[in-house]
Amino acid sequence: MFDKIQAWLSAQSIQYKHIHHLPTKTSEAAALARGVDLSIGGKALVLKIDDSFKLCVISAAKKLDSGALRKHFGAKKLRFADRNELKDLTGLVPGSVPPFGKPLIDLELVIDESILQNQEIAFNAGSLTDSIIMPVQDYLKVANPVILAFSK
Repeated sequence: MFDKIQAWLSAQSIQYKHIHHLPTKTSEAAALARGVDLSIGGKALVLKIDDSFKLCVISAAKKLDSGALRKHFGAKKLRFADRNELKDLTGLVPGSVPPFGKPLIDLELVIDESILQNQEIAFNAGSLTDSIIMPVQDYLKVANPVILAFSK
């Protein structure tokens, strides 16, 4: 996935910074390894909302407001994808999912407005040891997400 992301961004002439670091298991550890503020981190969550999976991205400094997502989608149920579902849907392990939907990951991409509060976004790029930092405006251009409010 990391190679796919690099090739995809390069093909679109997107400038980014790659950071190779020790494996990180939390957003806080990833921010420390990247040398950036926690709020810049884009936390990618694969959620099952009623009967469909979606890729939802929030600032790593925020918490998911599941009620806001349920309300927006008119859904009764919302839960995180389990490890096996995540592997089937993305081919990745928890913590390594990048904040991109199609064409990289075949899921609808929804981002929280908290992502727009920073000039940059930092994220694990398909591995627990590789991060990318890029301008939010470039991220929005290539990711083409739906933007909602679903963090607290």
